[in-house]
Order: sequence, then structure tokens, then C-alpha cells
Amino acid sequence: MTLVGCKQEKKQQPSQNQELDSKVKYATGFKVTKETDLTIIEVTGAWPGAKSFKYALVPKEKLPSITLPKDAYDAIIATPVEKVVLTSTTHIEPLQKLGALNTVIGFPNTDYISTPEARERISAGHIKDLGMNDVLNTEMVLALDPELIFGFSINEENKAYDILKQAGIPVAYNGDWVEHTPLGKAEWIKFFAPFFNKEALGDSIFTEVESSYKQAKEIAKKAKSKPTVLTGGLYKDVWYVAGGQSWMARFIKDANADYAWASTPETGSIGLSLESVLEKAQDAEFWFNPSAQTTYEQIKAANTHYGRFSAFTNQKVYSNAIEKGETGGLIFYESAPHRPDVVLKDFIKILHPELLPEHQLQFIKPIK
Repeated sequence: MTLVGCKQEKKQQPSQNQELDSKVKYATGFKVTKETDLTIIEVTGAWPGAKSFKYALVPKEKLPSITLPKDAYDAIIATPVEKVVLTSTTHIEPLQKLGALNTVIGFPNTDYISTPEARERISAGHIKDLGMNDVLNTEMVLALDPELIFGFSINEENKAYDILKQAGIPVAYNGDWVEHTPLGKAEWIKFFAPFFNKEALGDSIFTEVESSYKQAKEIAKKAKSKPTVLTGGLYKDVWYVAGGQSWMARFIKDANADYAWASTPETGSIGLSLESVLEKAQDAEFWFNPSAQTTYEQIKAANTHYGRFSAFTNQKVYSNAIEKGETGGLIFYESAPHRPDVVLKDFIKILHPELLPEHQLQFIKPIK
């Protein structure tokens, strides 16, 4: 309790808690606060509509001397963690950047992983294949005896996680995928960093990405034209486009282009009929991410109506599904969330090639 009349109190000085809270600038799904010998991470956006989860991180050397009320936290975790299980490819990039990839001992369906350093560890047997995320092989996980599982889930029903938590293995939910802004997703490196006692490094990595993104955005403002853009493609009879408040729409906006569905409120995808898409964006100059097709022949074979779009006729179709790892994993979904600056530069290079003449496309490339 604060003693208002205490002369030693320095009201003007921000608390250490406030300082750390202010460091999370873009992400809306977590916050980090620090008390003496204790870091608290609260995840408020593990999935849409999720309850809040609170994790207490305590240095291993301090743990024996600290008593914490277990019912106040979803998990109490000794740091730095040295044996972890990951459950989403988006967890790979931040751990690699933090120099913590050597702590990973398991992953569900390792074929999805593309990062070369991680593939080497898989080949050497250091990262074990643990089945699939929704049917995680709990017996294998228990045999590995990890100190922590970074969990991915779309809802609160995950029997595998329940079994593992009952066995004493903490699960810390990561919700980077729920964020709707490029820098919001990338800022989740600050969620990972405290588990490895690498907060300063995490801050530094993000600051560099943030600065690079802002510089690219300023460059895009110099464009003399504002090209029109279409996204997505048909799945069965429904065409899914990126919503106007989505991650993808934000990239298009920051690259200074005119997205056909920019004014819509959706943060995810929007399901539309082929007819409505033709009506609104038949003449769009650029078309991004036409489902899984990576060649013009595949696109035309999937649906002959695709040939009615100007971007198809003029061969201005680009995809994030072209670059794959050695076992077929999509590099975009693994690495792009944590390098939004590079993604934005890809968009600018495509939409306004004169602004970034030296940039080489990395995540989004032309259909063949």
C-alpha cells in the first residue's frame, strides 16, 4: 500500500513497472511488468476472446527464496529456461534472433520448419517431432521433460495442454498471430525475451525492425502513383480477401497503394462471391496471394474466370507462397511476421519499383 505522507516517496519517478509497460508500443495482446526479482507477463490475446493468462518469471537462483501464491498465476517459471517445446513456426524466428534456438527440444510436425539452423538441429536429432499441434503426442513431450511449452491454440479446448499442465509442465500461450498490425506481431519478441533473460536484446532487435519499417513507410509516401490492389482467391465457391483492418491490408496501405477493401472493418478475411470480386476489382492493377497457386497455368486451371482480371492478363500477380523450405514449409508464415520491414519493402518494390531499386524481393515474389 502506498503511504502518501512518506517523505522518502518520489512521486515524480516512474516505477519500474511503468517503465516496462511502456515498452510494449504496438502489440495489444501482452504486457510485461517487473518487480524486484520477479517478471510478470500477462497475455490478454492468446486467441480471439481468450481470458487473460498471467505468468510469473523468477530467476533460477532466486526461486528457492521466493514464495508466490500459485493461484495468482497460471504458471511460475524459472528463468532462463533451457529446454522448451514450440508449437508454431512463428516461434522459430524470435528464438533464433535471441540466440535461444539451442533450447528447443521438440516441435509438432517438424516438416513445417524452414529456418536452416533449425533444420540442422532437427537433422541432428536435437529437435524431436511431436505429432501435430492439436493432437500433440503427450507421452513424447513428457519423456523430453521440457521446462516450458510455448503454446499456440485457437480456443481454450486443448486436451494435450491440459494433460501436460497437470503433469507439472507449464504452458505459456503466445498470441502473436492474433495481432492485426505488422509491428504489433513483430513486437512479440519482447514476450519471448524474458524467458531467456534477454530483455535488452529483444528490445534492441525490435527497435531495429521498427526503425527500418518506419523508414520504408516514409519512402513509400514519395510515390507518384497509388496502384489499385486485389488480394486472395477462391476456396471452393468463396473468394477470401483480406479485411480492411487486417495485417495484410496494413502492409498495402503503408506501401501507399489503393486496396479495394480498405474501408471494411474486418481484421481477418472476408468471404465473397466471384461476381462481387469481379465487380469491385476486375481492373485492379496488382493481385497478391491468389491462394496456393504459384504459376499462371495453375491459376487458370483452378478457375477459368481468373483470366478475366486485368492483373492476370498483365501478369502482375504476386504470391507469398513461392518461397518454401527444404521440407515444404512456407517461409513467409515462419519469418515474415517478425520481419515486417522486409515485407513492406517487398510491397514497395513491387508497387513502386523506382523507390527501392536495390531491394531484392524476399517474401513476396512474382507468379511464374
